[in-house]
Amino acid sequence: MADYFAGDTRTNRERMLAGDLYIADDPEIFRRSRRAARLADAYHRAAIADEAAARPILAELLGHLGEEAVVRPPLYVDYGEHIRLGARSFVNFNLTALDVAPITIGEDCQIGPNVQLLTPTHPVEPEPRRAKLEAARPITIGDNVWIGGGAIILPGVTVGENSVIGAGAVVAKDVPANVVALGNPARVVREL
Repeated sequence: MADYFAGDTRTNRERMLAGDLYIADDPEIFRRSRRAARLADAYHRAAIADEAAARPILAELLGHLGEEAVVRPPLYVDYGEHIRLGARSFVNFNLTALDVAPITIGEDCQIGPNVQLLTPTHPVEPEPRRAKLEAARPITIGDNVWIGGGAIILPGVTVGENSVIGAGAVVAKDVPANVVALGNPARVVREL
């Protein structure tokens, strides 16, 4: 097997955060992932019992939780700490936010149920796949964006402010501000 990191003294987590290839089953990365799973589970359980008591758990899980932001559990994340959720944004049930790279959600956003925000990428050549290598690209969602239920936002995508992503859309390329984008692959159908 090839040595993909010859001369690179960074940890796999440092490579991951830089957006470079890294080994996904690294022990430090796994430990952080388990922490996130425990916090997401605790948040879900606490939200059922007492929403006010659940908020500090969510704040501990996420990198930033804006004022009056709401996340309906369950919430699925890789790490949580790389997610920034803006003020007054609302996230409906079953968000999957794979935050191997930063995920930034602006202020006053509305995110429907079963949305997926996916930052990881994987090599397509057979040899690197066997080495369990990954890389990632950030996702940025501008202010006042609405994302319909079941939409999937792929690695490296930016959604401009005031835009609407239709339910079930698969967004593989940047979406400009002030538009409606629909379909698979998502395409701009009109300006707002």
